Amino acid sequence: MHARYEALTRDDDTRQGSPSIPRTTLLWTMGLVVVLYTAGLALQDGVSHPIVDLWLSLLGSWIPAAVCWMAVLRVGYRRGEILLSAIAVTALATGDTYYAPLSSTWSPLFPSPGDLGYMIFYLLMLAELAVLARRDAQGRSWSVWLDCLVGSLGAASVLAVLLSPVLASAVTGRPSLATVVAIAYPLLDLLLVAAVTGIVALGSIREGSRWFLLVLGLLVITASDVGYALQTTAGTYAVGKPLDAGWTIGLALIALWVNGAERRRGGPSAATRPTTSTAALWASSLATAAGLGVLLLGTRTQLSGLAVVLAGVTLLAAGARTQLAFRHLTQMANLRRMAAATDDLTGLPNRRALYAEGRERLMEPQRCRQALLMLDLDKFKEVNDSLGHHAGDLLLVEVGARLQRQLRAADMLARLGGDEFAVLIEDAGHDEAVEVAVRLRASVAEPFSLEDITLHGSASVGIALFPEQGTGLSTLLRKADIAMYKAKTPGIGYHVYTSADGAGDTTRLRTVEELRTAMTGAELVVHYQPKIDMDTGTVNSVEALVRWDHPTRGLLYPDDFLSLVESSGLMPTLTRVVLTIALDQAAIWHAQGRPLTVAVNLSASALVDADLPGQVASMLGARDLPAGALQVEITEDFLMADRDRARAVLSRLRHSGVQISVDDFGSGYSSLGYLRDLPIDELKLDRSFISPLTQDERTSALVASTIDLAHSLGLRMVAEGVESHLAYSKLARLGCDQAQGFWMSRPVPAAELDLWLGNRHPIDRQVDIAGERPTAASG
Repeated sequence: MHARYEALTRDDDTRQGSPSIPRTTLLWTMGLVVVLYTAGLALQDGVSHPIVDLWLSLLGSWIPAAVCWMAVLRVGYRRGEILLSAIAVTALATGDTYYAPLSSTWSPLFPSPGDLGYMIFYLLMLAELAVLARRDAQGRSWSVWLDCLVGSLGAASVLAVLLSPVLASAVTGRPSLATVVAIAYPLLDLLLVAAVTGIVALGSIREGSRWFLLVLGLLVITASDVGYALQTTAGTYAVGKPLDAGWTIGLALIALWVNGAERRRGGPSAATRPTTSTAALWASSLATAAGLGVLLLGTRTQLSGLAVVLAGVTLLAAGARTQLAFRHLTQMANLRRMAAATDDLTGLPNRRALYAEGRERLMEPQRCRQALLMLDLDKFKEVNDSLGHHAGDLLLVEVGARLQRQLRAADMLARLGGDEFAVLIEDAGHDEAVEVAVRLRASVAEPFSLEDITLHGSASVGIALFPEQGTGLSTLLRKADIAMYKAKTPGIGYHVYTSADGAGDTTRLRTVEELRTAMTGAELVVHYQPKIDMDTGTVNSVEALVRWDHPTRGLLYPDDFLSLVESSGLMPTLTRVVLTIALDQAAIWHAQGRPLTVAVNLSASALVDADLPGQVASMLGARDLPAGALQVEITEDFLMADRDRARAVLSRLRHSGVQISVDDFGSGYSSLGYLRDLPIDELKLDRSFISPLTQDERTSALVASTIDLAHSLGLRMVAEGVESHLAYSKLARLGCDQAQGFWMSRPVPAAELDLWLGNRHPIDRQVDIAGERPTAASG
């Protein structure tokens, strides 16, 4: 305690300079009086002594008042909480001044003028807590306030149980002023404890590192009141016992808080203050359990009616909080369900909507002829590279609108992703499908005007017919995709799938053999993309992304070969190769004193392997790496497909210390139940939410709610695909924890990342660009 006290006074000296010498002396004097008074009470063994029970007692009351008034003189009357503290402490010291001389010789009358001072102290301290809470109220959600209410009521119900004998004793006999005052003391204690619990549960009042002094001081005074009331009721209280030191210690703590609070101007702004509070959730949960415990205790013993009522109201408020949380989760699920079926950029149905509606259409017997067209924009990547992603997005929106105008109401147009669109045409055979393909290509061929630049586009269209070339949507999509790549042959533009097109299987088999060779050689490489901590701007983790350095085709990205790896059963082997490369690099970084966590993507097929957790543990141990050096990323779709298997494998990984991240969060139809059931550390918001974030209010509201949900569950939120300063800044304001994307750094080899990290200023959160600012996305 002496070390802490010295630190507090030394901090004052360094901040205020030589004018603070009288204040420092007064603080040391207050500390000395507290120590002497406490020691005197402990040593006099119940025998009253005027030096201890009168003079040290009064000094222990008035010196804290002097410290508070010195703070008022320094800041004037503009700080309401400091002025209220000074008046409150003075009122209590005045009450002690009346009581101390009398109680040392004979018992004073009750009530007396001294009680008025004590009452004023309670009321002013409650007013001070109200001022602090009101200043922090802006930007708070109803759920946080309900959590605070539940916490306050729960704490009050427990204290009411302790004060039951006091309340019962106070209300006996005829009503009188003495009865009113006797009842007022325990009730004011109840209010004070409730207020302190509620304001602590609020969780974000930043009164500096000394905020705990005010809370502790009030709780110490309340505890002394409770002890005094219980002993008085039992007839065991005597002046000069160690219990008397509680009020002096509490006043000193409050004075120390006032002495430090004078230099602060309040908490964080509403823009940076979180709308949810972990402290509030804990307070609500503990208070609910306390309320239930009080009611259960009431079935076994006689409790005061006040305690039972407070416990009942606590449970009612907790029920209201639960209902509000359920409504919030339901709204979140509905918003995500609506967003999951729509492409955020174009407003068209997306791939999932196509699968949902397309399968229903193909199953209806009256629809005997249909055609599926897949359209891909030619040289779209050049638009992104030369004009930027924003221009590319504008082009996609205009293309979608043009295509829609060429179709009938019964036809379905969907954006599959990137620059690919699919069209499901009603009542169409070969000729009708070709006619629509020609019309669609003609609409795309008309000039586009983007940001004062005229562009001429073209598209390739692949066609698959139902039922001749397949009865399932997946089969039709695969064959339309094959036909589309045939259509990219110069001079064709569209192509209807034929059986001869299946000859491409030979190429597929050759590519599979090349993949097997690549996995045993050095053709597979890993690039790393940093994750930026949005609070500090530091880099503590990276994502490992595999690339295939093909001997003839150059550097291939995952989209070029992962589907083939999956379908050929090579995913477990690829996973081990990537883990080996990534963990080898992590070991190098750790040896260099740069303990970066490496995130590796795991597919559903890789997680089928029940030996995976053991293999991961062995790989970490062989490199002398802590389990926290590895993070695995899995997709929402896998979690929803086989939750039991996911729980078994992920639980073993998480139990070993490996971190778990859910990738592409929000991109599919899903239940929020897995957030409760599975051991998850992190959510990665799908990149489809990032592009429209700064322009679409619905997307912004959805992202804000998702971040709040993650934080309320104790999870990190990471945004991927951040490609602009506007998106980065918006995410920071919404409270996102980490971000990764081309605006900060594209995925690069380890050597380039080392240079980027070495040249980057860790505090500079505005410019996090590695080399040139890229404009084309890659996985």
